[in-house]
This record gives sequence, structure tokens and C-alpha cells, in this order.
Amino acid sequence: VQLQASGGGLVQPGGSLRLSCAASGTISSISAMGWYRQAPGKQRELVAQIINSANSYYADSVKGRFTVSRGNTKNTMISLQMGSLKPEDTAVYFCNLKNAYGFSYWGQGTLVTVSS
Repeated sequence: VQLQASGGGLVQPGGSLRLSCAASGTISSISAMGWYRQAPGKQRELVAQIINSANSYYADSVKGRFTVSRGNTKNTMISLQMGSLKPEDTAVYFCNLKNAYGFSYWGQGTLVTVSS
């Protein structure tokens, strides 16, 4: 399984950015797909996730500002619409896919920088 993320970049505080992730390869029994982020000097944290193709989870820090959505009916594409961005949202964002067998796959990471 390979995950290809795109959409990072530099944006001013208060701005918006959209991240996308596409999964390819032999994919079965996806249990969750979502986004993590890791800021300099901090641990990687879960930002948003779609669980079992139906339920969404958001970290408290992004609730009301970020929206995670599926890109296709096969659940192999996912997007993260980020709004009202803050400097503390600056991080490398990683796409993640988990399957029902306990395997977890990671994309290469895309840098989001929120700065004026």
C-alpha cells in the first residue's frame, strides 16, 4: 500500500489550505484513514480521521476549522480542508491508513507552514 499526499504549502494566518491523499496498491478492509501532524520538537498527533467509512474524529485543537472527507466511494482517497489556520498548525502532515488486520501505512508527509 502506498499513500501519496499533496497540497501543503505556505499560507497566512486565517487562510485556508486543502490536503489530499490517495492510496494505491492492494487495499482491503480499511478501518480508518486520516491525517496526523508533527510539529518541530513535538510528537506526532492525530488531527482528523474517518473511521469505518462513516464516523469522523477531530482533535480538539482543529474542531470547527478542519474538515476531513472521503474522495471516492472506494475510500482510497481522503482530503483535509483546513480553514482559519493558525501558526500553531504549522507541521508536517502525514496521511495514514489503517486496516482491520492491524497494519498502519503512512504517506511521505507534506509541510504546512502558517506564517505572515
